[in-house]
Amino acid sequence: MKSAIATAAAIRSGETTALAECDAAIARIEAGDGEINAVVIRDFDRARDAARAVDAGPKDARALLGVPMTVKESFDIAGLATSWGFAEHADHIAAEDAVAVQRLKAAGAVILGKTNIPVGLADLQTNNPNYGRTRNPHNLDRVSGGSSGGSAAALAAGFVPLEFGSDIGGSIRVPAAFCGVWGHKPTFGMLDTDGHYFPRTQGAAPNLSVIGPLARDADDLALALDLVSDLPLPRPAPRGAGEWRILVLARHPLAKASVAVAGAVEAVGTAFATAGSKVDYHSELLPDLVAQHENYMRILAVAMARGAPSPGGPPSTPMIVLLDRQAACRRAWRRLFREYDAVIAPAWGTTAFPHDDTPLADRTAMIDGEATPFAAQIAYPGLATFPLLPATSVPVGVDPDGLPIGVQVIADRYADHTAIAVARAAHDLVWSR
Repeated sequence: MKSAIATAAAIRSGETTALAECDAAIARIEAGDGEINAVVIRDFDRARDAARAVDAGPKDARALLGVPMTVKESFDIAGLATSWGFAEHADHIAAEDAVAVQRLKAAGAVILGKTNIPVGLADLQTNNPNYGRTRNPHNLDRVSGGSSGGSAAALAAGFVPLEFGSDIGGSIRVPAAFCGVWGHKPTFGMLDTDGHYFPRTQGAAPNLSVIGPLARDADDLALALDLVSDLPLPRPAPRGAGEWRILVLARHPLAKASVAVAGAVEAVGTAFATAGSKVDYHSELLPDLVAQHENYMRILAVAMARGAPSPGGPPSTPMIVLLDRQAACRRAWRRLFREYDAVIAPAWGTTAFPHDDTPLADRTAMIDGEATPFAAQIAYPGLATFPLLPATSVPVGVDPDGLPIGVQVIADRYADHTAIAVARAAHDLVWSR
């Protein structure tokens, strides 16, 4: 399947048409999505009308001219349901498009429909009473991740080249890692979340949640980020693989990582070091990761209060104190990024796990034969979420069962394109070996 950039170029040159690309994507979904169950709201008639409009108009420079894509169910699209997986909100029909959807359409994208989510966007697997369970295209017995699990599965299955999701506890990065695709959690506040709200609310929430792109390659990921961002994000000067300053965190003090995942993170570090980059495996500049995680779970509990409760339970610390601690944590990370361009860590401590409907707070994660607390794994995505940093999830290999391994590349605030650039270098260094 062509990338989004290549598809738009082919439509622009007359090599193909928007309708042909739309029909091909619809055919892929209809033929392949039965057991995967990624694209759960299908708006194919309106998509074909939009594609015909592209073909009837000028073949202009719009970056996504005629590109078929899908978005996460939690984004409003006028005339379609936005339920966040809650049965009681199944009849909630959006009156207008989310800002992100508006910007994607303005760039020429043809929206085919919406992809599946867990109830309340509150799980790292995807299942709900409205649309059912989404399965990982690499192994149907494994999860696709969550909460952008349908997004990542649609990409991994080759249905579409581009998707848009959201992330508060790894909801872009973990599905991307589990499904072997790319995902980017932007710097907090850089992309307008208007129209990505809990149903029938106005979206008030603590400073954590972001929206962001998922894609099948780095170029499409960077393009989609720029198209939806409120302001231009700086791009780093081109560098070789040996010109970066990297801090590697293969494990978190509170969360176990499997031998396969930790080994993949370390292999990326070794590859950068071999190429000539500065690579460290410890730094005194790191904030107290235990305290960071504890405060993250407290503020996450507030953020998730409208949906399913956070595994951390209700917060016991006043919000103003948590915000003050968050600001201090951000300053600590800022000091660290004076010495490093990026931090590389697991996106999650395991690869895609078997479907498990045990309540989140009671669930265990089997890691190398050992049962460990599932909720502890949220420490890995929390590395970037609590200090509001950008992070790119990039595929870097497979485990002994053939399941994708992804790592996250964390960069300084507003250095989103640095995260993507380092992720691209990491992928190129280890994927070609």
